Amino acid sequence: MSEGTAASEADTGWLERFHAGEAAALEDCYREHYEVVDAAVGRLLQGADRETAVHEVFFRLLSKPEFRRSFRGGSLPAWLTTVARNLATDHLRAVERHRSVSLEEASQLPSATAGHFEEAAEARLLVDQFRREVLPEKWEGVFRARFLEQRDQRDAAATLGIARTTLAYQELRIRALLRKFLLRGEAP
Repeated sequence: MSEGTAASEADTGWLERFHAGEAAALEDCYREHYEVVDAAVGRLLQGADRETAVHEVFFRLLSKPEFRRSFRGGSLPAWLTTVARNLATDHLRAVERHRSVSLEEASQLPSATAGHFEEAAEARLLVDQFRREVLPEKWEGVFRARFLEQRDQRDAAATLGIARTTLAYQELRIRALLRKFLLRGEAP
């Protein structure tokens, strides 16, 4: 931190300008404390997740007056470190929850063993029929990645080069089509 910024942070006028969202105060904050935030996030996240979390901290500073007002003085680097670490921790928890749900879903899928060759062959035929007759071609990649390869959503979205939310939407639609397809074959 430069001497000028340290002096301005001690100044109550700087704090008022910071709370007000004055561009110069926020620019100084970004320039002087980017590395502090990056280091705090970097202890928990890497790559694109790290960059996203760092930029999320500064985005909140720029766009949310109530967030800026939660800093009431003291050590700005310490406050930013805590904010960044909490954001990174929340991100890790969200990823872990997502993985747990994906693994739970995968464990509920029936598995074909060598002893059930006939059932496995029948299942393959049913899957092929669903793909041919019902599944829109544009959702084939999502179906393959999520249902056949059983990749988690983050990995599947990255592999397919689409947003995770897009993948989740398509997956939901595929599940509905699959459910309808499978139920039509049952006796009333």
